[in-house]
Amino acid sequence: MKLVNFKQKEGYRFALTFENGETKETDLQTLIGNYVSLEFLNTARIDNEWGCLEFKDGAVDIEPKTLYKAG
Repeated sequence: MKLVNFKQKEGYRFALTFENGETKETDLQTLIGNYVSLEFLNTARIDNEWGCLEFKDGAVDIEPKTLYKAG
């Protein structure tokens, strides 16, 4: 199941919308905190092919199934 939309809430909290229409809000700090500092959270984007959430031009990414479980 791919990620289709996201919105950064506050800090590492994101609202994530998946292709089934379900939206989950989760804190991603435990997943990416060691790799993406607060100043780089604004680099978040969705890889359209894989449905991953990427940061820092794809240097850090999180698979959709991991995001779904984290929510």
